[in-house]
Amino acid sequence: MRLADAARRRALMAEQQQELLMNTDKAFLVIDMQQEEGFPLHGFDRVIHNNARLLDASRHAGTPIIYTRHINAADGSDLPPGEPLDSAGRPASYRAGTRQVEIIERLAPRPGDRVIDKPRYSAFHRTELDQQLRALGVRRLIVTGVLTDACVLATVLDAFALGYRVDLIADACTSTTEAAHNAALLIMANWVYALELFSTDQYLNALSGEPHQSCRSSEPDQFAHRPEQFVATIARLQSALGLPRQEQE
Repeated sequence: MRLADAARRRALMAEQQQELLMNTDKAFLVIDMQQEEGFPLHGFDRVIHNNARLLDASRHAGTPIIYTRHINAADGSDLPPGEPLDSAGRPASYRAGTRQVEIIERLAPRPGDRVIDKPRYSAFHRTELDQQLRALGVRRLIVTGVLTDACVLATVLDAFALGYRVDLIADACTSTTEAAHNAALLIMANWVYALELFSTDQYLNALSGEPHQSCRSSEPDQFAHRPEQFVATIARLQSALGLPRQEQE
């Protein structure tokens, strides 16, 4: 009986060690899921819900979690040219020291999670993100957040340039319109060769070792289209991800 118990303990330890090894090369990067209310975001409640599901699964799997916060200096001293200002000459959004820069409460970081503040769209620009990822041994990023056509796009392009593979969860990202969101997805699907696109449901299936759908780059400009083909091309991408077809705004 004792021998059987010892064997079970060894098997459990081996399984736990294997699970740990499987997750040491990944990190979950949550981009700018903050309380900023300066502009409406398409389907944001659904995106928050999907991020919450992914965070729960990532924590259960032992995947390191890194949040970014976009923060502008309160006095506007470090803004890029043309950044919108309020009537007092301060940054119109993401102003340091305000509630708007904090992570949404439902997705709030927990002990052990990392938070990186950034002054520009890309999470790699003038931050220690790359150094922290390399110190963790990370080679693949799971990416969610906002805005798909700004900070998410800039971060994914930089991640690719720096040699990372990227799992982008399409319905855990959004922008001000669904069309802008989908246009950015097509750009990344066309040109980021180390990218794999998932829906939340399909990524959770993959994480559980179940059958799943995803979209990987198969050739340059794989979703090339003419303007009048935009809606049909988005439908192709949604079908590849196992997402229901939606009318474009």
